[in-house]
Amino acid sequence: MRAAVCREFGKPLVIEDVSIAAPGAEEVAIDVRACAICHSDISYWQGDWGGTLPAVYGHEAAGIVIAVGSGTGSVKVGDHVVVTLIRSCGTCAYCGEDSQVMCETEFALDRKGPIHGSQGEDILQAMRTAGFAEKVVVHKSQIVKIPDEIPFASASLLACGVITGFGAVVNTAHVRPGQDVAVIGCGGVGINSIQGAAHAGARNIVAIDITDEKLKQAKGFGATHGINPLKGDPAAEIMELTNGRGVNFVFVTVGASAAFEQAADYITKNGSIIVVGMPPTGVYSRFDPGTMAACNQKIAGSKMGEAVISRDIPMLVDAYLEGWLKLDDLVSNTYPLEAINEAIAEVKSGRVIRNVIVFD
Repeated sequence: MRAAVCREFGKPLVIEDVSIAAPGAEEVAIDVRACAICHSDISYWQGDWGGTLPAVYGHEAAGIVIAVGSGTGSVKVGDHVVVTLIRSCGTCAYCGEDSQVMCETEFALDRKGPIHGSQGEDILQAMRTAGFAEKVVVHKSQIVKIPDEIPFASASLLACGVITGFGAVVNTAHVRPGQDVAVIGCGGVGINSIQGAAHAGARNIVAIDITDEKLKQAKGFGATHGINPLKGDPAAEIMELTNGRGVNFVFVTVGASAAFEQAADYITKNGSIIVVGMPPTGVYSRFDPGTMAACNQKIAGSKMGEAVISRDIPMLVDAYLEGWLKLDDLVSNTYPLEAINEAIAEVKSGRVIRNVIVFD
């Protein structure tokens, strides 16, 4: 099979023929039909978080089951599925708290990945998926069956961008009707935080981004206001919108330290900063703890929207089929695997919401 392999951080991905192992007892093999490009893939490809090379990235995938292990339950060949990086045992201390994203179990695929090069060498299954390949083998806990009528390119976004952004609002912040929110960054995750805030009944939903086109797009997904910090003062405009109080929540969906620090100027007393985006390793932000304590303000992390995929993805699928969750409009462009480096460059430019690699 073909895969886009990273052999040197920051260098173009190379399309190579690789082999993939047969699925184990609790594993599933999937013919990948679409894999979206997330900024996390780009961060790993650039070496921002270290890692092992060679590697195949890609973790927002959708496709068709082509083989199953003996212990995979109701999953069957021919099922259409979303493939996520969330690998969970269901029994550890974290899974017992419904925190599947923090599962502490080591799986067989963690010890020995399924991908091998032409000389038999191991190739890292990056982010437990390696979706920039024609086929993947994952643990049964990583997939959710979806209706056949959902386009694969749209379905792939449910694997990360949608559950991360939407989940940060619904699962982490528990935004209530009438509250005010701001979202810093209007890429794939930020747009879905906006969709989540609109669904939760937020009053003012302020989109903040340095690209005017993205601010315009954000309003199509539920943002009530758009602010370009290169052209205006977000703190001043937010205070004017909220009678001098600030917003209840700021969702920081970009990995820039300045964005986290600026978020502290946007929140009200009792307000919270929700950390969604991930900066490179070693990048820090500074806050005034005295002010945060005196104003009862909070900072909370949100990994993958704290999603429980067996619960959240079917709910989001229903929302899409009912027409109030937009997925198709999130897909900016589609590219074949051979053009993956071009697709990544366009994502890095900041001009698109999500580019998707599609397979024949």
